[in-house]
Amino acid sequence: MGSCQKGVVVVNRVEVVAALLPLPEHRLALSNLDLLLPPFDVGILFCYNIEVGMKNEMMISMVKNGLSQVLVSFYSLAGEVVINHEGESEILCNNRGVDFLQASADVEVQHLDLYKPDGVYANFVPVKKQGVLSVQVTEMKCGGLVIGCSFDHRVADAYSINKFLVAWADMTRSNLSGGKSMALVSSPDYCHSLLHPRNPGHPVAVIDNFYMLVKAASSNLPQPPPLFHLQSRIYRIKARLISHLQSLAGHKRTKFEYFTALLWKLLAKASEEDQKRCKLGIVVNGRDYFRNSASVNHKSLENYFGNVLSVPYIDASVGELRSMPLSEIADEVHACVESASNGEHFRGLVDWVENHRPFQAMCKIFSFLPSDTEELAVLVSSGKNFSVTKMDFGWGRPSFGSFLFPWGDTTGFVMPMPSATDDGDWIVYMHLTEKHLDFLEKEAPRIFTPFAFISPLKVSKL
Repeated sequence: MGSCQKGVVVVNRVEVVAALLPLPEHRLALSNLDLLLPPFDVGILFCYNIEVGMKNEMMISMVKNGLSQVLVSFYSLAGEVVINHEGESEILCNNRGVDFLQASADVEVQHLDLYKPDGVYANFVPVKKQGVLSVQVTEMKCGGLVIGCSFDHRVADAYSINKFLVAWADMTRSNLSGGKSMALVSSPDYCHSLLHPRNPGHPVAVIDNFYMLVKAASSNLPQPPPLFHLQSRIYRIKARLISHLQSLAGHKRTKFEYFTALLWKLLAKASEEDQKRCKLGIVVNGRDYFRNSASVNHKSLENYFGNVLSVPYIDASVGELRSMPLSEIADEVHACVESASNGEHFRGLVDWVENHRPFQAMCKIFSFLPSDTEELAVLVSSGKNFSVTKMDFGWGRPSFGSFLFPWGDTTGFVMPMPSATDDGDWIVYMHLTEKHLDFLEKEAPRIFTPFAFISPLKVSKL
């Protein structure tokens, strides 16, 4: 491996990792729910403090070999998204492979500034130039490793990509122990017939409240304020504080719902104009609700690889949110989640998309830009299924793991996830304006604690 200048990540090698046993080339249509996603990439970051006596070259080779093996099952990630003759995106399963970057950095893992991760993201998560997935493995000073990934959200949601990540780690670790690794992989299900529209279709009227056609949005969107900019920060929230928040509502609501209610109230409180509208979108995973259908196999949907999401949103004025008790706001958040938490909603959404194809649709929450009448709209997604503690490639669990969504949009994004410490703490990724982030820290400093590794070490700005 090559060396690196201090404070700079140097890419030493770039290659393409293809599936070990490629399938015949074919095209895989995106489902109606996949088609709701715009073309943007999601980042993932894992940090490892290596304590075993294993050379970095060996570990990187293991990661690469495990990736090649697991792509046999998760073959869509080795393909590329193309446009078909109807102007819609689909996956060309051609085993193009995954861009795999090997890099080095003259800094220790514990010195990375993960509280303000935009610089870390730029250095350690590869820009996906082609294909569906890109991977970068960076050797750190004193033997640590950082694994960064970037994937096309049109192909998979967080639930699906989590299945891939765990299978990849299992495969690599099993190779090290000499086990039959292929038996460990829970094969993904690409049968999009699970999400086929009904015939005749029955679009649910409420879908029009949450989704719109892109062509309609583009003609009505206001311009964002000049110098409008979102930035990322990562916080650690202690388990006892999460439980305390939930107890304030008498445990009627989930921890996620109460956290979301607190966030919504604080974001409104940061505004100085009571009449402004404050919109909150919540990502709902539909897998549990499709399972209630006799025509859908429970196991197939559990392993279904793709997007099974809906994004309902709620709306209130800044003044209303300021005056409402937190428990009432939690009730509103719960009602929003419940509005999409049923099979009829998701089947109706599939039918709604079918009625409008081939025109591209979008979540309405993305159409509300900050203006004289609108505060920053925010989208919240639960990362409770993020299996960070299972990401052991053979040298131990990561000391940190997080999804990263610096999507360059004018809609905020927040995702709470389990901490790698496996103690009930949350890691919360936020992509908001500096004004809102500073206000959250000032108003609730005990809750929104800037992320830092356990030992108080000096931070390197990357």
